[in-house]
Amino acid sequence: MNGLDWIVLVSTLVIIIGYGLYKSRVSKNLEGYFLSNRSMPWYLVLLSIMGTQASAITFLSAPGQAFTDGMRFVQYYFGLPLAMVVLCITFVPLFNRLKVFTAYEFLEQRFDLKTRTFTSALFLLSRGLSTGISICAPSIILSSLLGWDIFWTNIVMGGLLIIYTVSGGAKAVAYTQQLQLIMIFTGMFIAGYYFVYSMPEGIGFAEALQVSGNSGKLNVITSGVTENGFDLKDRYNIISGVIGGFFLALSYFGTDHSQVGRYLTAKDNKESRMGLLMNGLVKVPMQFLILLIGALLFAYYQFKPGPIFHNAVAVERAKQTEYKPRLDSIEALYNANRTTTATLNREMIAASKLDNEAQSAIATENARAANLRSDSLRKTYKKTMEKAVPSAADDTNYIFLRFVVDHLPAGLVGLLIAIIFLAAWGSIAAALNSLASCTMIDFYVRFRKGHEHAEPSDADELKKFRLSKYYTFAWGAFCVVVAQFANNMGSLIEAVNILGSLFYGVILGIFLVAFYFKRVKGNAVFTAAIIGELLVILLFVLDNYGYIGFGFLWLNVAGAVVVVLLSLLFQKLLFSPGKTAH
Repeated sequence: MNGLDWIVLVSTLVIIIGYGLYKSRVSKNLEGYFLSNRSMPWYLVLLSIMGTQASAITFLSAPGQAFTDGMRFVQYYFGLPLAMVVLCITFVPLFNRLKVFTAYEFLEQRFDLKTRTFTSALFLLSRGLSTGISICAPSIILSSLLGWDIFWTNIVMGGLLIIYTVSGGAKAVAYTQQLQLIMIFTGMFIAGYYFVYSMPEGIGFAEALQVSGNSGKLNVITSGVTENGFDLKDRYNIISGVIGGFFLALSYFGTDHSQVGRYLTAKDNKESRMGLLMNGLVKVPMQFLILLIGALLFAYYQFKPGPIFHNAVAVERAKQTEYKPRLDSIEALYNANRTTTATLNREMIAASKLDNEAQSAIATENARAANLRSDSLRKTYKKTMEKAVPSAADDTNYIFLRFVVDHLPAGLVGLLIAIIFLAAWGSIAAALNSLASCTMIDFYVRFRKGHEHAEPSDADELKKFRLSKYYTFAWGAFCVVVAQFANNMGSLIEAVNILGSLFYGVILGIFLVAFYFKRVKGNAVFTAAIIGELLVILLFVLDNYGYIGFGFLWLNVAGAVVVVLLSLLFQKLLFSPGKTAH
């Protein structure tokens, strides 16, 4: 990055943060700090929901995901629109009618205190760990650009985020995310245009899609069905996306307070519902376009020089070890094959324009074989990197970033880096705000001595307002600690979703019982939830060690179904109405 890039980067961040803090002046009480005094219109609710989802992980890792595995990851979101409809019918009216601060207050009214506390604790654990992973994403940028150690970079990034979030509260998050999303989409569009614009003469958008499609990068719809039947281990396919994605989205938007807290800020039911429904309509095409960036980037590197491994700092470290000759040898083969690949891809494009199916088929197969050789060499290089630098053996999160730094013109580099920072800060700030909200409402306020008889006063509200800022700071520090371990998790966008799937299904199961099975009481659902969570963790461990094949999206289905079925069973067999306290 040159001087102009740094000026653009710093100016953009200062303007956005200043605007957010200026617009965030709220009453110094819990409703102002956590819920913006329930005054937000639907379009701000929509932008806040989208901004909370669209973290730096989305913009760093998703293009790399498409670059390496194709666009099939988009199927992960196919169940989301249906989940939005269910939420608008069931969850939103209840939460707004009860005027709750957190989704888990409802569970005490419906069941008992222990169920509320257990569910809130599951949320705090899952969201705290996920937010720590999210902090790692912008830290990757700084460590790559400046050559800083990732440990100190996480501390610097986390510190800035804590200051920003503690100062502004929910309103700062919402207003800042307006400008963030506009700039994010503008920047991603510019990047996609630049991929196509920089292609060799005769290679346009259609040809770029043809090249990436021939290598399997446009695999938007996959069935998951093999010659042996449906493959449960296949993470992304139409079936797991619609079913598993529906359960995950229903839990995430209906029971995860980092999202529930976004639409609780709305003026009324109508505004909340509009924000959620529009999110269901916009999210899938948005994710499609972000993944398309990765597919176009793949096509770009079929004709232009590109690295075999995109984490330049890790490569430099690896080449200081005994594995340098091996790495150099593989890289030389890769560069030689890349020249062949570019030629064969040109021949494929030319042949496809002729009225000769046989010639076109041969050219297509030759180009595909050359791309497979490149993929094979990249995998061999990665395996060697694992031996040389075990902590940095996956470059998925660096693919888009490396292109931005190496190829975009001065000024635009600074803008795209700023956009990734803004995406990180918006989503992480919302998460920290929700973590502090649950800690304050579900634990401090609920368990404070004499809370049942305490009359609210201005002094008491001011005390809780200030204490909320301390909780925000504490959760920020926790997430920074988690970030120190996140750099070894491979694709960050997968890591976050896998982690969420360990908890979301069980949490969703508790809420499904609360809404739809009125005869089930607290003891039954609490016992079922504990067993369900242990079962989900067991399934994950068994899958991780290869004892079973179980894609992580199905953990959401398993958790929810087990909690519902066990709750019904326990209520009938163990907790008769005469013996149940609630």
